[in-house]
Amino acid sequence: MFAVSLQENLRRFQSDFDGSVDLIVRRLRVGGLDAAFLSMEGLINKQIAAQSVLTPLVNASFPGGSPEEKFRYLQERVLSAADQKEVTEYADALSLLMSGFALLLLDGCRSVLAVGIQGFSFRGVGDPQNESVQRGSREGFVEPLQINMSMLRRRMKTTKLKFEQLRMGSESGTLVCLCYLRDRVSPALLRDVRRELSSAKLDAVLAAGYVTPFLRRPGVFSLFSTVGLSERPDTVCGKIEEGRIAVLVDGTPNVAIVPHLFMENFQSFDDYVYRPFYTAFTRILKLLAFFLAMFLPGFYVAASTFHPELIPEPLLLKIAQSEMNTPFSIMIEAMVIHIIYEIMREAGLRAPKSLGHAVSIVGALVIGDAAVNSGLVGAPTLMVIALTAISSYLVSSLYEPVAVCRLALILIGGTIGFWGLMTAMFFITANVCSEASYGVPFTAPVSPFSRRAALRDVVLRAGWRKLGRRVEKIQELPGSTLGR
Repeated sequence: MFAVSLQENLRRFQSDFDGSVDLIVRRLRVGGLDAAFLSMEGLINKQIAAQSVLTPLVNASFPGGSPEEKFRYLQERVLSAADQKEVTEYADALSLLMSGFALLLLDGCRSVLAVGIQGFSFRGVGDPQNESVQRGSREGFVEPLQINMSMLRRRMKTTKLKFEQLRMGSESGTLVCLCYLRDRVSPALLRDVRRELSSAKLDAVLAAGYVTPFLRRPGVFSLFSTVGLSERPDTVCGKIEEGRIAVLVDGTPNVAIVPHLFMENFQSFDDYVYRPFYTAFTRILKLLAFFLAMFLPGFYVAASTFHPELIPEPLLLKIAQSEMNTPFSIMIEAMVIHIIYEIMREAGLRAPKSLGHAVSIVGALVIGDAAVNSGLVGAPTLMVIALTAISSYLVSSLYEPVAVCRLALILIGGTIGFWGLMTAMFFITANVCSEASYGVPFTAPVSPFSRRAALRDVVLRAGWRKLGRRVEKIQELPGSTLGR
């Protein structure tokens, strides 16, 4: 609650900010009363502040009356800013002040007027970095929450689209927005997501990755994430139409989507632009690339070490001839090349852009040519790791778990053989099939199997004449407990 005295209120603000130079306090006279205009440096548009707030305040003639009456008069008759909020709680005023609002305080008045004149700098809307498409939109989410909300609203012009805000982080006070369609979202899903986010105990929320752990089942180890992430407004709109909830976090261009299904990792927005037969081809290609990226190195190491009879004789002779000149076993070679590749990948991601070409050239020379010619690794092993590395890029959303599992499967295949690989494959399959995302089986509609849903839009995709007839809601999938 604010005090009646302006000086006391100003002392409270200045004491909390402890002389921070970005707090700007402008003192002025309004209607014969002492007033103060508070703002944060770099968060407001100074031109709009001068035209819409300061100039009208200085030039306006106020009628007589109490400070509260003058406060109402300037709120209703003087200020032309569209976004105005009357604030009576000090904590709310602090939050608005640090969100780009300016505060107007009058002596003798317990209320504060917050004026929305945000003007901070931000990155412009551009092509999404991690979800490029050929025929879709070139717009991707940016850091400011308000702009991301507007991109969703522009694509879904319906009053049923609802945005619900809450704050997370005791120190950061980050705005988190839930976006959903009122008539399609499951009330149970909405209740669970609200509860999980509201009860999260965090000091700061600086990215979507801070929020996603609270959108998963606690205490359950999962190899693959049950929370989807997207940088594309059109993709998020498509998920919202199916009854899902999008979680937008202020300050990050990544939007979390729940529930998320495993098979959606092999789908992209282009799938709904291409003709159905080509969509089926690309999805099958991605599934094949996923299995190659995860299991091919382990299979190669196991077959070469324990089961050479499974390899065609001409290829086996080539492998044996290549390995005669190398000092390490095939398992060690595969692990070393895999680790070197991951080092080069991280260097390419983290190094300054001016060094990106140098990293690529050094990687090609060191891994591609010098390692083979020097006899440190065999050419077949290098070829297998290179093929798996390229395959892993086809399903980029699964890259992290695939990279770790690939290294573990190389070790298992080189020490136990096919029996170890079969056991590991069983464990991975059981882990994926046992997972659920807010009551929806992670592997739906493949397991539990639904013929209608599987033929509609999983590996095969129906044409838009059929897809447009009825939207398949996430809570209607077989095995889901959301609608019950």
